[in-house]
Amino acid sequence: MLAAKKIREIGGNKIIDESLFALIAKDIHQQGYSIRPTALPEQLTETLFMHQQAMEADKFKNAGIGRGKEYLKNEFVRTDAISWITGESEAGKEWLEWTASFQRYLNRRLFLGLFSFESHFAHYSPGDYYKRHYDAFKGESNRILSLVVYFNSHWLATDGGELVLYKSDHDKEGIKVVPLMGTVVAFLSEEFPHEVLAANRDRYSIAGWFRVNTSVTDRVDPPR
Repeated sequence: MLAAKKIREIGGNKIIDESLFALIAKDIHQQGYSIRPTALPEQLTETLFMHQQAMEADKFKNAGIGRGKEYLKNEFVRTDAISWITGESEAGKEWLEWTASFQRYLNRRLFLGLFSFESHFAHYSPGDYYKRHYDAFKGESNRILSLVVYFNSHWLATDGGELVLYKSDHDKEGIKVVPLMGTVVAFLSEEFPHEVLAANRDRYSIAGWFRVNTSVTDRVDPPR
């Protein structure tokens, strides 16, 4: 049974409530994905939301697909704008502390061998989308677990912009996730194709990926 308890972060006074981590881990163990509406801690949600709203437009760049030399901007696939989280801001630091605690919990409970985490703020302007895709292909990537959280108040059905999580390549219906404030979604990166439907209003989120270490002698991966 997955224990739910509180731990104190080393070097700080913040308390991390592991009960949410336990619920997500249980979901991943049983079905490979977790959808937890409005579950992100309220204080962290507010901090990240206010920071993203205060960010200047030039902090965001048009998103692309692929990594390194294979990176490509392709508006047929996606049209959102992103800003990578480095931990330089207080909000970014708090987010990375929370995800580091989550990573340690998952490694203890599910033995996933997660080594690092990368994430970015995402802004979908009205009409933006991200076509159906995988975050990782079997045997070709070190992304293991995808994580998404949302920062949108009073989101209506008519606003669109849902994440659609498909259970297989043959699934045509999928599970629609409304991007409500504080909702947390996690899923195995190689197992679930997904897409973001076009929204009718500005849509704000963070997308991130936990990775394993696949470094070899002449190449560090994931890069630091």
